[in-house]
Amino acid sequence: MSVADVVFVRQSMEQPAAPPSSQRGLVHWARTNLFATPTDSLLTLVGIVAIIYFLPGLLDWLFFSAQWTGTDRSYCATVAQGGMQPDGWSGACWAFVRAKFPQFMFNTYPEDERWRVMLAGALLVVLLIPFLIPRAPYKTLNALLLFVALPIVGYVLLVGGWFGLRYVPTREWGGFMVTIILSYVGIVVSLPLGVILALGRRSQLPVVKMLCVIFIEMVRGVPLITVLFMATKMLPLFMPNGMKIDDFLCVLIGVSLFASAYMAEVIRGGLQAMPKGQYEGADSLGLTYWQKIRLIILPQALKLVIPGIVNTFIGLFKDTSLVYIVNMFDLLGAIRRNFTDPNWMTPQTPMTGLVFAGFVFWIFCFGMSRYSIYMERRLDTGHKR
Repeated sequence: MSVADVVFVRQSMEQPAAPPSSQRGLVHWARTNLFATPTDSLLTLVGIVAIIYFLPGLLDWLFFSAQWTGTDRSYCATVAQGGMQPDGWSGACWAFVRAKFPQFMFNTYPEDERWRVMLAGALLVVLLIPFLIPRAPYKTLNALLLFVALPIVGYVLLVGGWFGLRYVPTREWGGFMVTIILSYVGIVVSLPLGVILALGRRSQLPVVKMLCVIFIEMVRGVPLITVLFMATKMLPLFMPNGMKIDDFLCVLIGVSLFASAYMAEVIRGGLQAMPKGQYEGADSLGLTYWQKIRLIILPQALKLVIPGIVNTFIGLFKDTSLVYIVNMFDLLGAIRRNFTDPNWMTPQTPMTGLVFAGFVFWIFCFGMSRYSIYMERRLDTGHKR
């Protein structure tokens, strides 16, 4: 018998064995994430006790004892307060949110023209979804429609005055539509302007660098409220006689410039994190300055600072509520404005409205955060260990 007759050669790879039972399942997850150390175990127990103590009352106020329907304050007030609820009742007044929901979305925008706002919002969603999907085709066309065509179409739809559309001045705008408009314009403007400012601050040209540094430090050195007051009260003073700038446009400019200054520092951090060899390698290829920045440096720098960029976007989205200071009503401003409605003045009305506003802001901020994590994982192929 030859050696070839007794030697066995496997024709396929053996399937990997399953991990031990102690390294999988719910028990392993809890041991790893909740009880890994004595400190983790203590914090977990404290958290469980806090949930058991607070969660039942919170759920009762939000859902079980809440008033979901009604046409006026009597549905959300106790008998002692002139309502129909039993004394001692405590629950959310979702009837208030339901009745005032159109005002929360549009504020005083004319009811018969609100279809224009909804159409503009639908166009934003239709263009934004494929733009956020990495594998979606026609990215260049999609970007042009989203960042160039949509602002023009949206302006025509919302303001009117053309094509038979009724003119709606910006003083009648409000609600969630203002929050979305301010956020959209601020994000679209702040990212490219922030890149330009960051490059200018690192420029070798003294005048360009000085101007960028002055702008960034001056804007970052004052709160957004100050910028809004300057934009709405001081900027018109520098205009020629007889020329008046719309207050909403002034707010858009102020918010965009404020976000651009913070975005510039985020981008600059990414540029400084780039290894010197990347610059030298680009120079060795004979690339011009703008080719080096556009093809080599910026793509890598922006990938490194995705968390900072999205954090600036989230901060901008939440800071839109400050326009209430200059007599503009975003989502939070529209909700607060309705607290004084005598038909709905109850002890439960303000808290319910604020909880609703907080939930809406949380949904959008959480969505941006999760998308940021997704893009980090997708683009982090060059740094995995």
